[in-house]
Amino acid sequence: MTEQNQITIDVVSDVVCPWCFLGMKRLESALASLPDIKAEVHWRPFQLDPTIPPEGKERKAYMLAKFSDENRLKQVHANLVSLGAVEGIAFDFDAITVAPNTLDAHRLIRWAAASGYGVQDKLARSLFSLYFEQGKNIGDHSVLVEAARAAGMDAAVVESLLATDADRDDVTNEIVTASRMGITGVPCFLLDGKYAVMGAQDAATLADAIRQVATEKAAGEPTLN
Repeated sequence: MTEQNQITIDVVSDVVCPWCFLGMKRLESALASLPDIKAEVHWRPFQLDPTIPPEGKERKAYMLAKFSDENRLKQVHANLVSLGAVEGIAFDFDAITVAPNTLDAHRLIRWAAASGYGVQDKLARSLFSLYFEQGKNIGDHSVLVEAARAAGMDAAVVESLLATDADRDDVTNEIVTASRMGITGVPCFLLDGKYAVMGAQDAATLADAIRQVATEKAAGEPTLN
């Protein structure tokens, strides 16, 4: 594998964003269709609602306040369930009881990046599944510690760090930086830091964008802005 076949993909997302779960699955499919390109994926933080308190909010009331119409909310969920089934996601919105604050989850994802190859990907995938398929409260430290353990991280270290403010400011600053870059919605896929693909695009669209950036990089040409 030559350097020209490599590309860095920064995925700006929030683990309580169903479109980000879809985006993750579609990115996996896109990369599987590009065996000649080696992608280094990094998960970057974003918070859909940083005002949620640390203990979270009752999700049904929270979502109804956002959508103002229960029938509309049911339609949105039904649409996501259909889209998820295509990607192998078993969305279970009825199982979710808490709308969590995701700052601690993002701190954990940040630490996973330093825990070995593939650990961050495994953890991100696990957090999405815990929340959307199992209805777990991913703002709960005990849930986060177990997710870390399952991903291969040192659970005792994670438990100790979660009890402190470690990296809280760094994660918050990353989120602010994303906003300053013009990222107002997620997922957002940043390819080699030069080209952005917004939204949960289908796998073919993602694959085309990745291939284009990798080809232009190999040719030494400037990528699209």
